[in-house]
Amino acid sequence: MNARVTRRRFIAITGAAAGLELLPFGSMAGERAKAVIWRGVALGAVASLQIHHYDRSAAERLVAQSVAEVRRLERIFSLYRDDSSLVALNRHGILAAPPQELVELLGESKRAASLTGSAFDPTVQPLWTLYADHFSRSDADAGGPPAAEIARALDKVGFDKVLVHQDRIAFARPGMALTLNGIAQGYITDRIVALLRSGGIDHSLVDLGETRALGSHPDGRSWEIAIADPDDAGRTAAVLPIVDRAVATSGAYGFRFDPPGRFNHLFDPASGNCAYRYRSVTTVARTATLADAYSTAFSLMSEEQIRPLMPRAGIERVHLVDARGDISDFVG
Repeated sequence: MNARVTRRRFIAITGAAAGLELLPFGSMAGERAKAVIWRGVALGAVASLQIHHYDRSAAERLVAQSVAEVRRLERIFSLYRDDSSLVALNRHGILAAPPQELVELLGESKRAASLTGSAFDPTVQPLWTLYADHFSRSDADAGGPPAAEIARALDKVGFDKVLVHQDRIAFARPGMALTLNGIAQGYITDRIVALLRSGGIDHSLVDLGETRALGSHPDGRSWEIAIADPDDAGRTAAVLPIVDRAVATSGAYGFRFDPPGRFNHLFDPASGNCAYRYRSVTTVARTATLADAYSTAFSLMSEEQIRPLMPRAGIERVHLVDARGDISDFVG
């Protein structure tokens, strides 16, 4: 198996029980280690899951459990499923008896918001709606939404206006909405890693939009995580070796509202404008939840703001590609 993964291109989970190599399915050596492969769609992307185990039934069970867990968590966090808890909250402005996972993730989100001075803020969804509606019009002003409309959307932004309790979650103002796209993929990745670990998997690479390695590669070396070139997703800009760590990348190239790419999905909750400081921000942390959240927040912060924050945030390494294409890579 090629251990190098280029992020944001696909979702993949590969794992092996203790003592097993991660071998190509169908090889002669792979026949000693029963391999079970699942392919489908998860979290809105093409997905694959491959488990190697001495016991084929154990591998099949882990595959089924992993797929079921992703589906279950999608029904909580997805913005694109009408039956998700998050969609219900955004629709009604209140959610009684919320799932524990949603309460837990909002708690993690509040901590990230506090540490970053609200650079991380899941309440920016009204800005997404504003920009999406604006650029969907045939006569859309290429300069973006009018300042007055941005100001109205910003009136609905602010994590301090979200009340989070075990028994209910509520918005303080009408028209507010949350997006957890800046942290939920990392959280789901961590849950799958925990599931695989409890099932006896000691070597695994899980890529659910954010990448996390469980242990080292079975041959003892580091896993290699390729960072996509922000100007050409098919090319590799850098490779990070990791063992038992998570990697996440945020960049304006992930989604652009307009053809020139002046407006993207990374919103500044203070100004309502889009992030422009970096082409991409990559973080390394012990968990994918942390790596995911802070790669998003750091997209709006200067290097001078990022460096002292890293130890408190649990971020071990940051790889920045700035607007000119210059690269900074530093550890916390």
